Amino acid sequence: MEDSRGTRHAESSGKMKEEEEELRAKATKKRSEAEHDEEELFSIRSPPAEEEKDDEDVSDSEESIFSGLEDSGSEEESGDEDDSGGGDDEEGVMESQKKKEEEEEQQAAATQEVKADEYEQDTSDEEDIRNTVGNIPMEWYKDFPHIGYNLDGKKIYKPIRNKDELDDFLEKMENPDYWRTVHDKQTGSDIKLSDDQVELVNRLQRGQFGDVNFNEHQPSVDFFSNEVMIHPVTNRPADKRSFIPSLIEKEKVSKLVHAIKMGWIKPRRVEDDSRGRFYDLWASEDSSILAKHRMHLPAPKIPLPGHQESYNPPPEYLLNEEERALWEQQDPADRKLSFIPRKFSSLRQVPAFPRFIHERFERCLDLYLCPRQRKMRVNVNPEDLIPKLPKPKDLQPFPTTQSLVYRGHSALVRSISVSPSGQWLASGSDDGSVRFWEVCSSRCLKTVQVGGAVKSVAWNPNSAVCLLAVALDSVVLVLSPALADRQVLSSSERLLSAPQEVESEDVRGPVTWSSAEGEELSQGIRLKIQHPKAVQQVAWHAKGDYLASVMPDHSSHLQVFIHQLSRRRSQNPFRKNKGLVQCVAFHPIRPHFFVATQRSVRIYNLIKQEMSKKLQANSKWISSMAVHPGGDHVICGSYDCRLSWFDLDLSTKPYKMLRHHKKAVRGVAYHRTYPLFASASDDGSVIVCHGTVYNDLLQNPLIVPVKVLKGHVLTHDLGVLDVTFHPTQPWIFSSGADATIRLFT
Repeated sequence: MEDSRGTRHAESSGKMKEEEEELRAKATKKRSEAEHDEEELFSIRSPPAEEEKDDEDVSDSEESIFSGLEDSGSEEESGDEDDSGGGDDEEGVMESQKKKEEEEEQQAAATQEVKADEYEQDTSDEEDIRNTVGNIPMEWYKDFPHIGYNLDGKKIYKPIRNKDELDDFLEKMENPDYWRTVHDKQTGSDIKLSDDQVELVNRLQRGQFGDVNFNEHQPSVDFFSNEVMIHPVTNRPADKRSFIPSLIEKEKVSKLVHAIKMGWIKPRRVEDDSRGRFYDLWASEDSSILAKHRMHLPAPKIPLPGHQESYNPPPEYLLNEEERALWEQQDPADRKLSFIPRKFSSLRQVPAFPRFIHERFERCLDLYLCPRQRKMRVNVNPEDLIPKLPKPKDLQPFPTTQSLVYRGHSALVRSISVSPSGQWLASGSDDGSVRFWEVCSSRCLKTVQVGGAVKSVAWNPNSAVCLLAVALDSVVLVLSPALADRQVLSSSERLLSAPQEVESEDVRGPVTWSSAEGEELSQGIRLKIQHPKAVQQVAWHAKGDYLASVMPDHSSHLQVFIHQLSRRRSQNPFRKNKGLVQCVAFHPIRPHFFVATQRSVRIYNLIKQEMSKKLQANSKWISSMAVHPGGDHVICGSYDCRLSWFDLDLSTKPYKMLRHHKKAVRGVAYHRTYPLFASASDDGSVIVCHGTVYNDLLQNPLIVPVKVLKGHVLTHDLGVLDVTFHPTQPWIFSSGADATIRLFT
């Protein structure tokens, strides 16, 4: 019995071991199949750009996921070993192993179902996106080989597409689903649209709703019906502005009404349809694009043929032998006609034109080489460009005719001057004499021989004295002509006989004063002022006590001297030479001194002892200068035939440039009381102009030439040398190279 029991027990234990080995083999097989499925899932879901990292992650995840199974398997093995080693109950062991197998099968199936469901029902958008650049426009990387950057900052390159146009065409022909295949720029892959997606696209293209089950005609809920409700929808009280007229609208309406009244806003015109509407039939017929171009230049037209191009021209258009010979000798560019006119009795005898090809070629050259510059012509009436000047009759009085001729000098008369009373006239000539004339009768009252060519004479402007300054060579003489009453003569003698300041030899300057004696004293010469060089001009101050003299010299700064008659004192106002001085003048009102050099006029303030202004004459060589009695205007004559008018309050450049003379301008002068000024020239004429100066500084002076006075005879290419106005009458005196003085009234 014991042997039979032992054999039974051995057989049962052998069977149990075989069953355990079969169960273990099944479990390991299932475990390997589960691992293989999970590896396939991981390989499907892993992105292609990061395969190595995903492999590492898969291995880690396998350890982490299946570590529990392996542990359980080891426990089972140890448990099985223990059971096999110490278990006596076969049925208990079998049941426990079956339960464990069922639990393992259920657990493996559950893990497979959970994982499969998780990935199948996952609708996350991020799982589909293969790159990590984010939701940005792919046009930004259109010209680059990459489409963005990953989390590590490295470039994500575009997938290489080796398809060319031929491959694309073949796929289009062979692939039946080509029409529903879309290229995704963000992932770089081709996506095949499903039937539902195609249907959605078609519905959207037809303008229908994307959802098939959406009903756009469903009944709307009528919140505000005709039935009176118990409770209002909103119970807010009405605003005050809802039943009061709007002030803002009232203001706008009042502004519009005012604008309509003032004519700023005009009502719309009501078109009258009674006449009928007309339209331009050829408005849209112009097919030329160049014609619509704003700066299009039309081609130059061929000149129309004349009588000389006729086959039967009149006889006067035919060339004779001399004209034909002259035509053949001329250069083709200088010929008036490019052909010789010929005459035929009938049109049948006219031959073919031999120069046809040449003319066509020249015409093509004209079209090709025509100047492509558009000349914008403005239709302006020439009369509008001329300023509207008043008529000379309206500007009278001014001198018009020659009244008297003062004859007596034997050489050219360089300078003349009128006394302040207007009764006497003094003249200096190259014959070495100074003559005093009576203005009204042209009678020479007195002649003073000074022994040299007189360059300049100037009558003292102070009517309380009767003195004349004469410049000859290097001496300035002060004459007392004794042509006034006793009171004037006595005041003149007092001025000349004032006590002289005694100067030491060190202080004594280059100018020496001396009194006349003997025969000179009997002729009326009272004082002699000796200068270091030749004197060209003398000019008096308005009060009559100061006298200025000019000695043009480039090499010295002693060009201008100012003499004080009462103290018999002279001074040089300038330390440096600022140019060749031509003439000087005192301001009639203010303490200003005008010095004219060759190119400019400098104005000095005598009190501040500084230059206040410099006038640019815009001429080559200034010859003469005159200051307006008001003191705000200056005229300058020049040897280049120009007369410049300066407005001192306006600019340092000429306000007007008058070029009326044909030769050099020798002298200019202003009238003291009348709005007149004159200029004398070597062309033998004196031009009198009307020059009105207004008190309003904003109104420019009115300058109108009114008269050209002629009478002097040109002598040695010299005409009128000096000109001056009468102090009270609109008369003018002129002296010329013909040794005469003329009065125009």
